[in-house]
Amino acid sequence: MRKPYWNDWRHTENWSWNMRNGKLTVVGAGPGDVDLITLKGVKALQAADVVLYDALVSAALLDYAPQAEKIFVGKRKGCYTYQQEQINELIVQRADQGLHVVRLKGGDPFVFGRGAEEMEYAAELGLEVAVVPGISSSVSVPASQNIPVTKRGSAESFWVITGTTKEHKLSNDVALAAKSSATVIILMGMSKLGEIMELFKQEGKERTPVAIIQNGTTEHEKIGIGTVASIENKAKEQQLSNPAIIIIGEVVNHRQRLLDIQSEYQYKGKKSLVKV
Repeated sequence: MRKPYWNDWRHTENWSWNMRNGKLTVVGAGPGDVDLITLKGVKALQAADVVLYDALVSAALLDYAPQAEKIFVGKRKGCYTYQQEQINELIVQRADQGLHVVRLKGGDPFVFGRGAEEMEYAAELGLEVAVVPGISSSVSVPASQNIPVTKRGSAESFWVITGTTKEHKLSNDVALAAKSSATVIILMGMSKLGEIMELFKQEGKERTPVAIIQNGTTEHEKIGIGTVASIENKAKEQQLSNPAIIIIGEVVNHRQRLLDIQSEYQYKGKKSLVKV
């Protein structure tokens, strides 16, 4: 087995890597909007020989790597194009050819993205590895819909939880979060929406505001607003489904106020300095 090495590419300007062994760079693509990838993420794509990308990654980002081989390895509607073990082997196979492999993942690769697992696998086989953080959908998608995850007087902290564990069960942390006064943000939880709301009802939180944002920051974005008691019906009425983020907490009520402020600003004829 080759001995791992960990060169710090962050302080280089030429994105060099060992040509014998190649390199893996795990890159966060952000929440969906192509403009929300980081500059460092763009630079990594421009230096890529191979890009392995997931289902939640905008195909437009691949334009930053025009000469690279592009391989879709994501999951759509429960169907896997590649199992995780196959993805790991594909990374090593291409890197062993002396290629720079970019693993492009939605959001941040270290937030329910399995980025750390892939890096560990590659490093154990002696490949140089690096990570480029991304903007996590857990906080950026609520922000894009004018929902602050914390606000003085409403929420001093927030939980970010996966709704479904690797055993396809509801995470035990949801029950703990339901007991707190924090904002609760749940990813991959739509299939467990009824179970999740039942836990909050058991804590007497039927009137707590809830928002569900599907395909956040993209042109296909949809949002449903309700309460713990009503959100299941709202989700059915609006046909909300994965990929979606569930936000539970009083902060959801601040959305309309922030929308009103922006509408008032535009009504007065003032132009925003930032076009979104």
